[in-house]
Amino acid sequence: MKALIVDDDRTLADLLAFTLRRAGFEPTLAYDAPGAVKKVEQDTFDVIVLDVNLPGTLSLPNGFAVCSAIRQFSDTPIILLTVRDDEEDILHGLEIGADDYISKPFSPRQLVARIQAVVRRSASGKSAGAAPLTYLDLEFDLSRREVSREGHTPIKLTRLEAQLLEYLMLNAHYILPAEDIIAHVWGPGAGSTEMLRQLVRRLRTKIEDDPANPQFIVNLAGTGYGMGVKN
Repeated sequence: MKALIVDDDRTLADLLAFTLRRAGFEPTLAYDAPGAVKKVEQDTFDVIVLDVNLPGTLSLPNGFAVCSAIRQFSDTPIILLTVRDDEEDILHGLEIGADDYISKPFSPRQLVARIQAVVRRSASGKSAGAAPLTYLDLEFDLSRREVSREGHTPIKLTRLEAQLLEYLMLNAHYILPAEDIIAHVWGPGAGSTEMLRQLVRRLRTKIEDDPANPQFIVNLAGTGYGMGVKN
């Protein structure tokens, strides 16, 4: 498997490359924002490890901008790295298409585990030919990560939105505990209740007629979320 490591700290980048090489990955390095986008345009990777605080240009000032730019043409899983542990930064990263977020400092073992989890989730979401999931007039094509409703234009979902919707639709008519949903979407030891709340909010804006009064995804305060259940 091929991994792109993007970090202007060359010592850390070399350490990450060594760690991933030992874990069976073939690492490639980039040290700035334009270089990262260029490498993704020129090659195919299984995962991208991207530092948020990258030096860049006016059009690509940081890692967030790189993530957004890559998402315009690539679906490769992206894990953001940052020295900041600000919830707003984390939520912004997920909003623009990142798959996970790790705050520095972190252990090499932790990073490898998170990378492997993201790659597994990405592979499981590419099950071509799987029958669409349906609930009422909502239809979800897992292989295309596309949701549609009668009389509406089909909408593309991010990987996290798709994983959340799939889990809720497969367990329709049940309230699922928030911790179970978090473990399914982000994996053990990752995610938070606030990240889940924001992910639900984003998904509702894509599938609900009135996101403030949802008919598909409802929540039971202090418990979790479900599809097709009465609040």
